[in-house]
Amino acid sequence: MPYKVAVLMGGSSFEREFSLGSGKFVTNTLRARGHEVLPLDTDANLVENLRTQNIDVVYIALHGKGGEDGTIQALLEYLGVPYVGSSSQVARMFWNKSSLPHAVKAFRDLECAKDCPARGAAAWPKSVSLAAVSFKDMGAAKALDLLPSHLGGFPVAVKPARGGSAMGVNRVDKLEGVGAAILHAFSFDSAVLIEQWIQGVEIAVGVVGNGDAARALPPVEIAPKRGFFDTAARQDSDLVDYYCPPRPESLAGEKASQDAALKSIELAALEVHRALGCRDLSRIDMIWDGNKPYVLEVNVSPGTTEHSLLPIAVAASGISFGELLDELLEGALTASKA
Repeated sequence: MPYKVAVLMGGSSFEREFSLGSGKFVTNTLRARGHEVLPLDTDANLVENLRTQNIDVVYIALHGKGGEDGTIQALLEYLGVPYVGSSSQVARMFWNKSSLPHAVKAFRDLECAKDCPARGAAAWPKSVSLAAVSFKDMGAAKALDLLPSHLGGFPVAVKPARGGSAMGVNRVDKLEGVGAAILHAFSFDSAVLIEQWIQGVEIAVGVVGNGDAARALPPVEIAPKRGFFDTAARQDSDLVDYYCPPRPESLAGEKASQDAALKSIELAALEVHRALGCRDLSRIDMIWDGNKPYVLEVNVSPGTTEHSLLPIAVAASGISFGELLDELLEGALTASKA
């Protein structure tokens, strides 16, 4: 059934250009499916448009602050407009990457999780999160020599605690480089996350649905042609190769082990999606180290350009991206009437 859909895009975050690309692709796909689509930037006219345009449902194609931190979700909930994606509470709680492992550990202790096949599948890098004020006002820079004991040595990843598209992320191989990397991260956020560097294969897993009914899409292997999957590689498809499903040699040497690796990766994504209470769709980014999947972050509004990871996974699953969007719209409207 055709709907009038508002696609929210742009915004004022560092990831505005990524969002505009996502919104354009979603808009074109929905129009091709017969929906009436109203593309909207999140500017001062947004609320008026949402209240006067008789919108049936919203698709959030916003990335970064304002789009994935619970801001737009809370506004839509206040306005009573159905939307695709996780609730404002979920987005707000897990916008800070340092909160994710604690939420999963708490989920594992719940009685309802005891029989979950995915329970215990996800692993996490050792990490330290510090606020900018602890450096500015409390002298935290004088304790950076403690990092090796907390994280098991170098290299480490230094990144903004909140944000996406790998903006402000650096690999640091020696203690002398940590200070500059922290300052770079602080240009994107007021807290920094310093993580144990996990060497392995970069994997992204899209998850669709809710609770026990959620399903994992085929994992996508991300193979940057240099370094890691940084912002430049995300903007230029010539700098990275994608494989969906991942190449056998990237996971293990024997067929049985390859199958076990894929299963482990999918279960880790499902555990995180369910533990965090994600709704409708998410993308779980991780590193497969040859033994277990280490979760790096969760995206409640994953990229949806033609070259983004989610559409690649959807295509490999045997359905079209348009079919998935129809499913998500129907789900959001059904949930709003429950």
